[in-house]
Amino acid sequence: MKYFFCILLAMCSLVTIAQNKEFKISGTVQTDSEKEPLESATVYLERIKDSTLVSYTISDKDGKFSLEDKTTDESLKLFISFVGYQTYSQVIKIDKEEINLQPIELTVDANALDEVLIKSRAPITIKTDTLEFNVKSFKTKKDANVEDLLKQLPGVEVDDAGKITVNGKDVNKILVNGKPFFGDDPTITTRNLTKELIEKVQITDTKTKAEAFTGEVGDNENKTINLTIKEENNKGVFGRVAAGAGTDERYEFAGMLNLFDNDQRISVLAGGNNTNSTGFSFGEIQKMFGSGNVRFSRGSGGDSFSIDGRSFGGGQGITTSKNVGANYADKIGKKVDISADYFYSGSNSDNTTSTERENILPDSRFFSESNSNTYNESDNHSANLEFEIEVDSMLRIDIEPSFRKSMSRNTYTSFEETRDDSDVLTNDSDVSSFVETIGTNFSNEIDITKKFGSNGAFVRLSIDNEFDTTTTDDSVVSEANVYGDTPEATIRDQFSDGERKSNAFNASATYRLPIKAKEVFLDFKFDYRSDKQDNRRSTYDFDDGTQDYTSFNTELSTDFENTNKRSTPSVRLAFRKEKWSFSFESGYVFRSLKNEDVLRPLLSLKRDFEAVELRSNFNYRFSPKSSIYSGYRLSNQTPSVRQLSPFQDVSNPLNIVTGNPDLEPSNNHNLYAGFNAFDFQKGTGFYAHIGGNLTSNAVVSKSTIDEDFVRETTYTNVDGNRSAYASATFSKSIKVDSLRTFKYRVGISSNFNRNVNFNNDVEYASKNTSLSPNAEITFTWKDVLELRPNYRISFNTTRFDIDNFDDQKFVNHSLGINTATFLPKKFEWRNDISFNYNSNIAPGFQKSAWFWNSTLAYSMLKDQATLTLKAYDLLNQNTNARRTATDNYIQDSQSTVLQQYFMVSFSWKFNSLGSKGEVNKNGGMFFMH
Repeated sequence: MKYFFCILLAMCSLVTIAQNKEFKISGTVQTDSEKEPLESATVYLERIKDSTLVSYTISDKDGKFSLEDKTTDESLKLFISFVGYQTYSQVIKIDKEEINLQPIELTVDANALDEVLIKSRAPITIKTDTLEFNVKSFKTKKDANVEDLLKQLPGVEVDDAGKITVNGKDVNKILVNGKPFFGDDPTITTRNLTKELIEKVQITDTKTKAEAFTGEVGDNENKTINLTIKEENNKGVFGRVAAGAGTDERYEFAGMLNLFDNDQRISVLAGGNNTNSTGFSFGEIQKMFGSGNVRFSRGSGGDSFSIDGRSFGGGQGITTSKNVGANYADKIGKKVDISADYFYSGSNSDNTTSTERENILPDSRFFSESNSNTYNESDNHSANLEFEIEVDSMLRIDIEPSFRKSMSRNTYTSFEETRDDSDVLTNDSDVSSFVETIGTNFSNEIDITKKFGSNGAFVRLSIDNEFDTTTTDDSVVSEANVYGDTPEATIRDQFSDGERKSNAFNASATYRLPIKAKEVFLDFKFDYRSDKQDNRRSTYDFDDGTQDYTSFNTELSTDFENTNKRSTPSVRLAFRKEKWSFSFESGYVFRSLKNEDVLRPLLSLKRDFEAVELRSNFNYRFSPKSSIYSGYRLSNQTPSVRQLSPFQDVSNPLNIVTGNPDLEPSNNHNLYAGFNAFDFQKGTGFYAHIGGNLTSNAVVSKSTIDEDFVRETTYTNVDGNRSAYASATFSKSIKVDSLRTFKYRVGISSNFNRNVNFNNDVEYASKNTSLSPNAEITFTWKDVLELRPNYRISFNTTRFDIDNFDDQKFVNHSLGINTATFLPKKFEWRNDISFNYNSNIAPGFQKSAWFWNSTLAYSMLKDQATLTLKAYDLLNQNTNARRTATDNYIQDSQSTVLQQYFMVSFSWKFNSLGSKGEVNKNGGMFFMH
């Protein structure tokens, strides 16, 4: 029976292909008055019987267009639309393969001149600097979310982590009706709002609200997506609740409630799990304070000792998290827009790590082995407000206060030992610590913009301030032993309390002088920034007499007051034409660094620096389909106070660090260029990027290691650090018929880095080269299946100009297969399979692994509910073994990973959006990942 079904399915496919007729429709679009060609007019074909989109394209600079496709219909309806003109339509009979049309003339739309709103059905509309997609023109599964929709848009790519690119450029902001939705994390929007809610997807270069107000050119390297909600969906309630339970006591739950009332939006969401899913983005509070570790590591592989090292959410290991969030947006009167959000996130994680490191010296090698365990608990709060006040058409005020609070508790244990190249034990260390950290942060941004006339002149004043306080309580018990001819043991039982207060203030003023109205501008700018930080750490040794931590340890205590002030006057010349723009900016930096050491006044320092900074960029748009961009930047980076201060840090007895007060600032030259092209008709895209960096006076660490592998580190300036990168990607979509599409993407990326460093006081240079070709194929059969295999191979080579260092070569293979089937009806079966292989992993570590996740979902209750069975790590091979190669060491490490489990979950969605409040039967759903 199954063979009969397969044969029948194949015959139906052949019949469908045989009935398809290929066609090519060509023509020219022009104005009816001046007979001038219209560039960027949208030309599209629809089926007559149901208005289904068949094909579309954009006219070129000569007004010419060409539509190529296949159809089974005898006739199709042609539409041509252009902003400000009446939409043209014509029934085209598909009676031959090539159809050449007479020039088509568009008439000015009188309603457009009278500012009457007319909704366009065109799949794509180009408005000056905005690319707009009509959501109805792009078919997805019935319960698709915004991420599913974006994957169907030409030129838009979405990876597995939710990162979005448009024509090769990153999307760094997503808005809903022009307002933020739950902070800066795009996945909360793309995975929690459904396609059914959205009417248009608008894509522009990223701009601040103040830049959009003045009509300035935005960030040409990043894109913003604005989702406009259908008018009838702007009033009502929708959301979803879900919960799941699985083997090994795994669980997850989530819920989201949205109340829309025209301009007013209220959204609440909550969730929790112990499956390493973050739930919400922690990006906004990642800069807050997580765990604190103590680690002793002897060798030349970089500074690996950290008492106050910070990480968020526990990193690797098994993480249990809970999250609550709320978002509010409204319009107060006609002049004020307000938006606010609040997040709470709590997590605890447990992680065990094993590490083997081969440390490389100019004349020898030594080996270290370590095992550590980290348990972290954290609670984080975040609140943001945004006021947009448009006083009138010439004055705008933006105010954005925010507040953060973080609490973290971290328990850390480790044991590490080091052996020489004869396998003789030279030292070991045993560490146990507990760190409790509380951090609070308040910041506020104020922008005031005043326009003058209609030629582009304006004045802008910006004031930003930030107050940050962090307190720590740190208990550590450690023992470090040095063996050999002069054995030595360092035993510590200490308590430290620390407090760090920082105050940052930034003020800038800009005046734009139009040289030629709306085309040539001269910007005069002045920027002032002051950063002040008080950093105190008091360490007490355990006193046997008092049986308490009362013996003040001056050597391990610090009390610094740091001040960093910077003033930068600058001037910028900008040209803006219809197809190209160019700008050049020059600034001169006056910087003053001051560090007062309260405990050691003789080590206080003050340094003044001056430097020139330059920036320029050029953009040219060949057509709506292709463009190039390039830029140059000269930036200046001063050494940190920690690198400059002659204070000797002996907190790690195996690595004593001393600053260098004679360090000079680094100058970095960055040059980049790129090309983007996407042909809407042919479905082809090509994106290429190239760039390089050259750094003079780079600040690097300089270490010397004695016969017992005790290291002394300082800092120095070097020349000759440089890097280069290049990448290219080509993609093409092929429409087999009305049901099946085929897309392939091939790409290659390459990086080169030359770094000057020191190894045991010997200067050397390393050259690292990497090459990573990759390919991906996507086959989609509507309502039947999706198949997406991908493959990447990475070649890495590191060469040294020092004889005793061996060159290093590594090859890594990554294979992925994603599948989805939608048969039988109401079922959806998805698989995510990946394979990684690295032959260079050391013995004892897993070199390869297959990783397979599978999900089977069944829709019920009139598609308002879903029952899901999920299998995580079906083959039980999950691993995170990795090899890290640097100039000074080769390291293999492996940590705790989430193991195989199975879970059953149930979700229910509700939706009352729609005119007059009646229930929308199509459902409004968000999908939890």
